[in-house]
This record gives sequence, structure tokens and C-alpha cells, in this order.
Amino acid sequence: MTMIGNLIRFGRRQLHTIISKEIIKPSSPTPSHLKTHNLSLLDQALVNTFQPFVIFYPNTGIYPSSHDKITPLKKSLSETLTKYYPFAGRLAKVAPSFVDCNDQGAEFLEASIDSTLSDFLKRSQHGDLDQFFPHGLVNQRSNRPDDDDDLQSNGVIPLAVQVNHFECGGVAVAVSLSHKIADGSSLIHFLKDWAKTTQFCSREQKHELLPNDDDPKFIHFEYTNLNFNGLSLGSDECVTKSFMFPNAKINDFKLKVKAMSEDKSGQPITNPTRVEVLTWLLYKSAVAAATKNYSGSDFKPMGVSHQTNIRGRLMEQLPENSIGNFHLAIDILSEMKPESFISEFKKQKLKFDGLSDIHTTFGYLFGIPLEETQRKFDGAYIFTSMCGYSTYEIDFGWGKPIKATVAGDLRKNSFIMMDAPNRDGIEVLVCLGKQDLDVVQSDHELLAFCN
Repeated sequence: MTMIGNLIRFGRRQLHTIISKEIIKPSSPTPSHLKTHNLSLLDQALVNTFQPFVIFYPNTGIYPSSHDKITPLKKSLSETLTKYYPFAGRLAKVAPSFVDCNDQGAEFLEASIDSTLSDFLKRSQHGDLDQFFPHGLVNQRSNRPDDDDDLQSNGVIPLAVQVNHFECGGVAVAVSLSHKIADGSSLIHFLKDWAKTTQFCSREQKHELLPNDDDPKFIHFEYTNLNFNGLSLGSDECVTKSFMFPNAKINDFKLKVKAMSEDKSGQPITNPTRVEVLTWLLYKSAVAAATKNYSGSDFKPMGVSHQTNIRGRLMEQLPENSIGNFHLAIDILSEMKPESFISEFKKQKLKFDGLSDIHTTFGYLFGIPLEETQRKFDGAYIFTSMCGYSTYEIDFGWGKPIKATVAGDLRKNSFIMMDAPNRDGIEVLVCLGKQDLDVVQSDHELLAFCN
């Protein structure tokens, strides 16, 4: 067994131990005409980082031991990778422009945790999630040994999985996927597909992979090399904290915002969405914190860049199971008043409806200097919504998860929104500088609408 490290958690020693490590290859070879998957212009421009997502399952007694789940998981992962063939390939370590779909496989690790699942969830902080990932592979960080030749092979391994066993028989399935080849929607679609395949593999019957409408769709792009390693996340220290906003309180806030807009002259806000009102509330709180902390400097309130899934917004719509990076930023620069901010948000979203198809859209991006894109990226609060992705429906045959979330410290001044369990609200991961986060955590208006 390989010791990852001894961590001090919950005021006592917690041992996290890797108990197995291997490569899982696709069950069938990738056809020769699919051996090269060209990255789109947006893929190449994105940060060279990994998306860390972890799902927690309690012990439901279906298996005598959580370790009995591993064989079906490995078999189903092998079958699923046949459909998601770029995930089993390799990327260049610097400025990748394509994926070599060579079937070299994904990493699969097992680890044991000397804690019960309930104990961990009750007492853990957001940073405690990082230990569940292969090599600590969270965003831009990794503790993979430089001499780990059998796993390094040629290039970057896009997909790594770690199954973590708790003392009680519960498990945490953690997945790190290269952002160069897929966005959050793609990652969740992969997890749901893998889970569904696992249910078949767990039954004592022959399971044959047959094409269906829900299979992943990889779009062909002509080869283009930007010779660019991706946008930089920056190196400023930050802290990530989770805030939970129940639906009842969000609806109260929506009514409050609507009433505020109706008191003003001009067009009132009609039907503000949960994401729209929370974006304004969090942005307002973050700007107030920064203004307080940097009142003696030249601080100017930054705008908002809201990452938006464009699959269903183009005139020639993409299937929701299109795998890749298919999101664009809505830039919101307006007054801090809610009616102005939310109206501008709605107006900017409508602009995507006029884009014809994905090739035209990405061709337009090619004309924007990368330096300008980085400047806008650095000078904005970044919001991403994963609401509606059905993350709590990912069932490997053990029942639905009790927690599903993104791990790691995000880019400074960034926010990720996700559905709460049973869709009873929205969980928001807030990543800010420590001083700013301290102020936000004491914002009475913000706290009035969250648990």
C-alpha cells in the first residue's frame, strides 16, 4: 500500500491510504478514423486545469462490503470509455491542439478513509474534499510523483478516478477531468452514463453496448493550432466556502427584488430566475467587501462574467449530450441596482439566440486577441451555473447520492452554483480572498437568504 499522507482533520489524526492503482482501458479499440480528436478554439483557449467532482453514497446494504462495488465499476468504466474515447487518450503537456485517442486508458485508484461518511460530512470543511482525488488532482494542483513513469506515459492523462471507502461502507467517487476536452455539462453526462452502465454490469446478464440517442456526441473541428497553453487562473491566494440557499428563501428574495424594481421608474423586472437574483446578490456582497477592504486604494468594482451553456441557444442547436467546451461568457457591466443588473443580464443572454451554429460562433472567437480575453477574465467576477444538471440523479445501482459537489479552491473571485439535494435550493461555492470572504460571511442581507 502507498501512503498518501497523514492529515489532521476534525481535531484528530485521519489516515488516507491508497490501496490500489491501475489503468482502465476501453473495452473496444477506437476506430482508426477517430484516432485524432481536434480541440476547438475554445478548448485550446481555456485554462489548462482539471475539473474535480465528487459524489458521496451511503452504505445501503446492497453489497456486503463497499469493495464489492469495484469490479462492476471497473468493467463499466471500460465499456463507457469506448464511447468517450478521447477521455482514454493523451494530450500534449504544453499547448495541446488535439487528443491522441490511443486507448491508453484512464487512471483508477482506490483509497481508504478512517472516518465514517456521516462524521466526515458533519465536520468537514470544503478544503477537506481535496484528499479524495487521485494525486490530489484538483484544478491546477497535483502531488503526482515526477518519477511515476507507468502513469505519466506520453502526455497528460485526461481522466482520473478515485473510489474512497469509508469505515461505514459508504463511498465517495471522485473524478478529475481535463477542462481542455470537456466542460461541466460533459463531465456530468459522462458520470450519468457511467452510472447507468454500472447498473447493467452489476446484473447477472449479458450487457451489449448498443447505440442510443443519449450516447455522447463528439463534434468534428478542423485542425487549428493556437500554440497557446490557455488562460491563466492567476496565483492570488483565495479561500472557498459553500453557501446554501433554500428555494423558499430564494423565492422570498425574488419577490423582494421584483418589488424593488417596480418601485423604480422604467421597465420592472418580470420573472427573475433563481440564478439571476443570486448572481446579483453575491456580486453586490463581493463588491461591498472589496470596497471596504481596499477603500484607500484605487479599487474599482469589477463586472460579472457569467459562463453560459450555449448548446440549446444557437439557431442550429447542439444536442445536450455534445461533449466538449460549449459555453460562452455573458459580460454584465451595469449599475449595482438589481433592476439594472438583472435587466442587463437578460438582455445579454438574448444575444446568443442570434448565433447561427457552433462553427460560426467559434470562428468569431478566433478574431478576439487572447490578451484581451485574459484581461477580461482577470477583471471580472466569474460565475458558473451547474443548476439543472441532475447531479443528484447519478445512481450506480447503490441509490442516489447524499452529496455531489465540486472540490478545490477555485479561481479567485469566482462562484459556482449547483442544485442542492432534492433540488431544494442552490448551493453556491464562493472563492474570494480571505479578507473579502470574511466580510461576505458577515453580510446580514446575504445570510438572511441562506442556511
